[in-house]
Amino acid sequence: MGLIVLHSGHGSKIFGRLMGTNCSLKWREAAEKERLWNIAPGHDITEGIGEYIELPNTEMYGERFDIPEPDQLIFISWFEGGEVFRSGCVWHRGNGRIFYFRPGHESYPIFHNQQVITVIANAVRWARRRINNSTRPCPNIKTPLERIG
Repeated sequence: MGLIVLHSGHGSKIFGRLMGTNCSLKWREAAEKERLWNIAPGHDITEGIGEYIELPNTEMYGERFDIPEPDQLIFISWFEGGEVFRSGCVWHRGNGRIFYFRPGHESYPIFHNQQVITVIANAVRWARRRINNSTRPCPNIKTPLERIG
């Protein structure tokens, strides 16, 4: 099974338990520009994403982010105020995969950004259940073609 944690989900009970920390961080609502640098261009999660994603208005999250060292760092954010943040992190727990992705906020239309949507869709495919190094769909979920006919 996989888990994708978006934005303020760093404060969720399940993420805290899986990380084994309080997942605290610095933040401020500043409506400033964020540039998410893609530092893992060959990773499945970054497929279709260029060198960076630029968001014109975001809430700032800053270090220190109290999480264990990620198995891989995918994105690093830079904010107009000069802060940086580990914005895309992946971990493996047993057979499960976890992806934390920082962008998001209720005051800004970040989840309408096509690149953000692409990252989330890629993360869903990356995090899905894998058995014997292959991917099998869940038995109770029908594909679109099975639903039609």
